[in-house]
Order: sequence, then C-alpha cells, then structure tokens
Amino acid sequence: MLTLDTIRQAPKALLHDHLDGGLRPTTIIDLAGEFGYDGLPTTDPDELATWMRRGADRKSLELYLETFAHTVGVMQERDAIVRVAAECAEDLAADGVVYAEVRYAPELSTERGLSLDDVVEANLEGFQIGMDRAGAAGNPIVMKVLVTAMRQAARSVEVAECAVRWRDAGVVGFDIAGPEAGYRPTRHLDAFEYIRRENFHITIHAGESFGLPSIWEALQFCGAERLGHGVRIVDDIHVRDDGSVELGRLAAFVRDRRVPLEMCPTSNVHTGAAPSIGEHPIDLLRRLRFRVTLNTDNRLMSGVSMSSEFAALDEAFGIGLGEMEWLTLNGMKSAFAPFDERLRIINEVVKPGYARLRSRESQVVTG
Repeated sequence: MLTLDTIRQAPKALLHDHLDGGLRPTTIIDLAGEFGYDGLPTTDPDELATWMRRGADRKSLELYLETFAHTVGVMQERDAIVRVAAECAEDLAADGVVYAEVRYAPELSTERGLSLDDVVEANLEGFQIGMDRAGAAGNPIVMKVLVTAMRQAARSVEVAECAVRWRDAGVVGFDIAGPEAGYRPTRHLDAFEYIRRENFHITIHAGESFGLPSIWEALQFCGAERLGHGVRIVDDIHVRDDGSVELGRLAAFVRDRRVPLEMCPTSNVHTGAAPSIGEHPIDLLRRLRFRVTLNTDNRLMSGVSMSSEFAALDEAFGIGLGEMEWLTLNGMKSAFAPFDERLRIINEVVKPGYARLRSRESQVVTG
C-alpha cells in the first residue's frame, strides 16, 4: 500500500476539474457576505462542506448538479472569480499537482453584468496569481483553462468564439457540460465545427449519465479528442466467464485511437454512474490499457483531492507507484498544452519525481 505522504509528493496531472466545484467552504461564506448572496444553507464552514457532499451524493447527475447553485451564486463578481481561481491553483499545487486543466462555463457568471470575456480574463488572472504563490511556496504548477458551454443552454457558439479569443493567454480547449440525458452533443455542432476550423481542442462530457450513443456522437459527429468521464464505454465490453474479453466496435475504436478517458471515480459513485470504487470500470479499462486518466471532477462536492483519488485506487486495486506514474503520464500525453510544454513537464518533473520516490521506497524496503 502506498502511504498518503508518498501519494501527495508524487507529481500529478489533472485534466478534469471544475472551478465551481472546488471552492473552499470558507471562501464561499466570505464571498456570500461580501457580495450579498443570501442563499447559503449555513454559514458554518464545516456544516457547509458536509451539506455540499451530502447533497451531491444522491446517485443522480441532475441532483448532483443542483449543489452548484451556491458556488456559482458567489462567482458573479470579477474579484470573486480571481480569488476562487487563485485558491484553486494553490490548493492543487499543495496536493502535488504539477499540471492542471480546470474548466468553467463563463456564461454562469454573467448575472451581474460580466461578459464572457470578463469571466475568462478573471479566471486567467486568478490562475496566474495562484501559480506565482504556489511557486513561491515551493510547489510549482502549470494551470490552463478549459472554457465550457452548458449543453442545456443556447450560447455554445458564442462561448466557443470566446475560448478561441483567449487561446494565446492560457485557454487550451472547449468543452460542453451539464445534464446529458435529453441534451445530445450534436445540438452544438455549429460550435464544435467552429472550434475544429480554428484548429483548437475539444473535450466533451460524454458517457457519464448517458450511454454509448453519447460517446459515439461526441467522437464521430463533434470531433471530441477526449471524453469527459466516458465511463459507459464499458457497456461495449463483454467479459466472458473464463475471463477473456471482447470489445465492441466503439470500445475498440476508443482504445485503438488512444482516446483519453477523463475518469473521476468518486464523482461517478456519487452520481450513480458506478456502484462503488471497487466496482468502478476504471479497473477493467486500465487493465485493458485504454488511455485512462485519473481526475477529481468536483473537489468540494465529492470531498476529494487527486491524492485521495489515487489512495482510493491503491486501496481497491493495489496500483502502486508504477501504475500511478502510468496514469500521470497518460494525463500529460493527453493534455491540450503545446507539445514542447508537455514534454518538458514529463521529462523534467514527472519522470524524475517518480524516480526519486521509487529510489526512496526501495531504500526503505532494503533497509
């Protein structure tokens, strides 16, 4: 078993984390008071954290999403977004994350007059502040933004254009999120076709609460380079009684093309996409060598960190340092940052970091 200290020290890559799903409870309460948001169920930080987690763990994606009314409610001012983004970078860096793509839907923060560009600019400014603070604390991190459109709304083309405008300032891709059932990704084809014409990057929430058709449309119609969650790809995999495995055509396509799966085990348990960590498809998919990546989704709502997710996988499946490094390298290979930047982080941060940890572990064993 890996110790939590070893897991925290290991360099980690994060591709699927929502800015509005990772606020500190104390920050929510501070911002509510500062900007006049009176909808919180409690102003006690511990009680608020418990309320958020209890509210999210209801085995339904739609019910899970209801908890975001409060985090988004306190993110309607520029200074609030800057603070949330800066703290996000600091919190991830303190947990050993060295590269992160954090997503947010700017249309959610326009209730008090901010434009889409105002929101993205504030997000980027906050990340830079957080990166500077983390670096000064000895925890360097590279932060990137994924700009998200809400699939139940009708602003995806406008949001896609905003994402492209900020591509040289730290935005690395475009996403759609929100309830899957009834809101197919093909409703937003105009946005995806625009992104593809601009030679930009696409990740799509697909195969979480809805099945194989959602994944198929995201890949074959919308041009997704990565799948947000993608957990339902397991529906196209047949495990026989003798342990042999047969992949359907879609699952084979995903594995052959090395389509990255942005997997978030604890969140999937909370939304009902998986019955438990021990029964999560991530184990089968990693053993079949799909391009699996490990992620947090919503750190506040699910009460997780990258370290706690790795610890849960190690407890359930005994992944060890070798598999932890493999998952991290999968994340870096699948990142939307420029190739040179990814290569630098892999060769100068990730591989040396795991080599040091392995050396330390072997000394402990032999000693």
